[in-house]
Amino acid sequence: MASRRNASRKIDAPVERVFKAVTDVNEFHKAAPHITHVEVLEGTTPGVGYKFRETRSMNGRESTTDLKITEYKDNEYARFITDQGGAVWDTLYTVSSSDAGTELSLEMECRPHKFMAKMMTPLIMGMVGKAMETDMDAIKDYCEGRKITDAS
Repeated sequence: MASRRNASRKIDAPVERVFKAVTDVNEFHKAAPHITHVEVLEGTTPGVGYKFRETRSMNGRESTTDLKITEYKDNEYARFITDQGGAVWDTLYTVSSSDAGTELSLEMECRPHKFMAKMMTPLIMGMVGKAMETDMDAIKDYCEGRKITDAS
């Protein structure tokens, strides 16, 4: 059974800036202080096939994930997929113009395919939801030019 989480933010910044902050691993690394290391594995610019490895600090532990962009429309949406821990994690970022600048939306779906992942997903989704909210706040602060501090 799949589990989903959603988050959104109104960001006082142009669509192009917000989109780059979520799709360019180096920009995302600057935006999110809990991302401790990034490495591009395939591709040179964000788009379908762009693959990267990110290491993030969560609850005092480091976790490394390989992600790949599987769908991409410049300044509109990007889908990131990873298969980790017995589950497929499917993350879709969308951006659109709004009165306040940009509306950034994030939808994450977890599709467990191994027994332990099926058992653990309900427990993990709370932590994942908190991390999503932290990421969205960091992107908003970064794009609006506010000072970023590590809250982990």
